[in-house]
Amino acid sequence: MNWVPTYMKLELDIMEIPKACVVVICEGKVKIGELPPHGEYKIVTHQGKVKRMRREEGEEF
Repeated sequence: MNWVPTYMKLELDIMEIPKACVVVICEGKVKIGELPPHGEYKIVTHQGKVKRMRREEGEEF
């Protein structure tokens, strides 16, 4: 991942990031979260800004 804030440009090399992931961009910050095989990925916001990224995994029964 290459983030150049002065140009407001983000370049992602899909060979370097996880196979299944989420990309979150908020106020010039970029985060990549790998998705779990079974579960949920929650993005918590407050007043239009990302506050937390939470990963909850489960298991098949």
